Amino acid sequence: MSATAASCPRESTARDRKAEHLELALEPRMQLGSHSFDDYRFEHCALPEIDLAEIDLSTEFLGRRLASPLLVSCMTGGTEVANQINLNLAAGAELRRVAVGVGSQRRALEDPGQAASYAVRSVAPTVPLLANLGAVQLNYGYGVEQCRQAVAMIGADALVLHLNPLQEALQPEGQTDFRGLLAKIRRVAAELPVPLIVKEVGCGLSEAVGRQLLAAGVKILDTAGAGGTSWPRIEAARAGDSALGELFADWGIATPESIQQLRRLPGVTVIASGGIRTGLDVAKALALGADLVGLAYPFLEPATRSAEEVARRIDRINAELRLTLFCLGARNLRELAGVRLHRRSG
Repeated sequence: MSATAASCPRESTARDRKAEHLELALEPRMQLGSHSFDDYRFEHCALPEIDLAEIDLSTEFLGRRLASPLLVSCMTGGTEVANQINLNLAAGAELRRVAVGVGSQRRALEDPGQAASYAVRSVAPTVPLLANLGAVQLNYGYGVEQCRQAVAMIGADALVLHLNPLQEALQPEGQTDFRGLLAKIRRVAAELPVPLIVKEVGCGLSEAVGRQLLAAGVKILDTAGAGGTSWPRIEAARAGDSALGELFADWGIATPESIQQLRRLPGVTVIASGGIRTGLDVAKALALGADLVGLAYPFLEPATRSAEEVARRIDRINAELRLTLFCLGARNLRELAGVRLHRRSG
């Protein structure tokens, strides 16, 4: 039983849960007020010796060339509203040639009629597309076959397995048996026909956990650190225990710290996500050691309107990123990686 199940006896359906997650995630009160990237500052270069127009933001990910180092992070699926949101997210990502992921596909594996809400390859034929399942599902009847099905369902280039112990513990319907998952993740990494990515869901990955995952064959890690949407607040609100959600609202490893910890691991591709809101945040994440940067909340509200709105938000973030590089004298992402960040004391 989850930590709050006794205070919330109502059993919601998977469809209800997905709809509630979307509704609550759009509320500003579910965002953390503190912003850990504000603790880091670049040193301005008054003589950049470059032309703003020559700055190149392109990079490679999963064998595909991206126009900029952005990932429209995994968010939703499994409802009619989510279907349109996913289509808008994916189409916007395709318009601007950035990577995109879908939300947990557990709903579609349990009810194949929901698979259409994740089927976005038709509007995003050329960009990296990420499938998604909860790692804990490997302890509840799922295995390599279900992971393959999730990938095949959407024609994905990789599978994300998300780790979310705190979220599951607070969720009224949570599944909290996390025993023996590492060995099962190792098997998925070895047998899946596409790369495996492991991420947290807002509480961050530590170097110690990253090292375990690397030893298990996982070479792409997503920080999903503390600093953005508070899933403890969301799940506790659903469970009717907001006080418990507030107690754990900012639990976890801040994204800048998680980036630096994972960067110590040899041969790992680091995706930075969690509380990243602007192109300046993206630049800081890259300078701290990230290879790619994921954002979710900044794209969610635009995705309720249109793919063009998502594309415009990507344009804004890219413009902010390009301006940052210009003021640092960096022509491309490789040069940005060599720029030092100063952390504020106190």
